[in-house]
Amino acid sequence: MHITMTRTRRFCVLAAGLVPLMASSQLRDVDGRPAPLFTPSGAANVLIFVSSDCPISNGYAPEIQRLCGAYGSKGARCSLVYEDQRIDAATVRKHLGEYRYAGMPAVVDADRTVARRAGASVTPQAVVVDGTGKVRYRGRIDNFYAALGQPRQRATVHDLRDALDAVIAGRTVATPETEALGCFITSVKEAP
Repeated sequence: MHITMTRTRRFCVLAAGLVPLMASSQLRDVDGRPAPLFTPSGAANVLIFVSSDCPISNGYAPEIQRLCGAYGSKGARCSLVYEDQRIDAATVRKHLGEYRYAGMPAVVDADRTVARRAGASVTPQAVVVDGTGKVRYRGRIDNFYAALGQPRQRATVHDLRDALDAVIAGRTVATPETEALGCFITSVKEAP
């Protein structure tokens, strides 16, 4: 897994803009249940792009759980989107247990379809889709990392939390896109 900033790919993501995403009727989670990632039934869906071998992604597990727990009762549904090159459902379930992701839906994005549609380029990265199917936020969870390998004592800006507060309240997200730091999501063609 490569760790990188998204600066080189950021222009592609920004060029795509924050536009409505089409529904995917065939996407299923690792337990075979439908996973309507781009068609929220509540206020929002939060797609958290992760990979089991990314130390930054794994380090965010407790914060992801806190956020998803806190906002679940407010109408935001979280789903983990695994971007590992060769991961299967059994390995995902093992990872979910090891990192205590109890009850959180997880999908394997083997062909990178979800990442492309959402504009995700690193793990961890959050994408918030509102009730109309429009991406309202894309980027980091918070600013815990000042740069790669340079964590702060604690986060001072909570981008995902701020975006969720705005979406749930029906307000415009003040900062709809931030730069996420983490492990690069390679395309299927780039895979070894």
